Amino acid sequence: MTTTPRGGRRLAGLAALALAAALILPIAAPSAEQTDRSAPIRLAQATTPETAAKAPDVFSPEQKKAIEAIIKDYLIANPEVFLEVQSALETRMEEIQAKRLQAAISSQAEEIYRSPGAPIAGNPTGDVTVVEFFDYNCGYCKRAFGDIAKLVEKDSKVKLVLKELPILSKGSEEAARVALAAKAQGKYWEVHRALITLRGQANEATSLAAAEKAGVDMAKLKADMKSEAVTQEIARVRELAQSMGIQGTPHFLVADRAIAGAPQNLLELMSQHIAEVRKDGGCKVC
Repeated sequence: MTTTPRGGRRLAGLAALALAAALILPIAAPSAEQTDRSAPIRLAQATTPETAAKAPDVFSPEQKKAIEAIIKDYLIANPEVFLEVQSALETRMEEIQAKRLQAAISSQAEEIYRSPGAPIAGNPTGDVTVVEFFDYNCGYCKRAFGDIAKLVEKDSKVKLVLKELPILSKGSEEAARVALAAKAQGKYWEVHRALITLRGQANEATSLAAAEKAGVDMAKLKADMKSEAVTQEIARVRELAQSMGIQGTPHFLVADRAIAGAPQNLLELMSQHIAEVRKDGGCKVC
């Protein structure tokens, strides 16, 4: 059986795709000077629904079916094209997200790194700031906490800014309110540690129980949970995350370097970024 070389099939497929693209490109009606068969046909530079509706069909129904068959055969013979397209799309989306993030960092550095309402752990005057967006019911956030705690313990120059981003459930916001209320009593880190390592669902009941074990004033805590300051902090973080294009937790910033998710080598990756930031002269945005 004779087979077409792979490169030939790819070229044929690309040609078919190009023809398919032509189906949606209306062709401008020829002018008086272009009635001659040798005159060039110009593609419309801009189209509207009205002009597109008036544009004549370029191919007959039979030709369209033939082109569709070529495209179908090509894609079936070369399914890896879909992976190539997906890979290209992911790369493009990562580039767009990186640009969006850098723009947000430039315009909202004060809110990201120095917001007075955000809880802080580690060294408040550290030379490199690590920011974490998290949800108490996020399994990956729970897994990442061990590395975060180790980083703060081993590097006395790191400032950790914690952004409560309760997006998974009603219980997530209830837990966030408990933790933020504990901040008013200087007990945020203790309650945060208890909640992020909590087994099972984090909600108001389980979070209050954890806070009580941490030794907070429960009457004051319950009042502060409903305070405007707590409500505004949660709203600010949600708005900030949206402007930065953050759609899931955890999400980390090491200075202006992003780490999405909780990779297995998170501690190593963060330590590497911190060392590079210091080598480059320190954090320029923190």
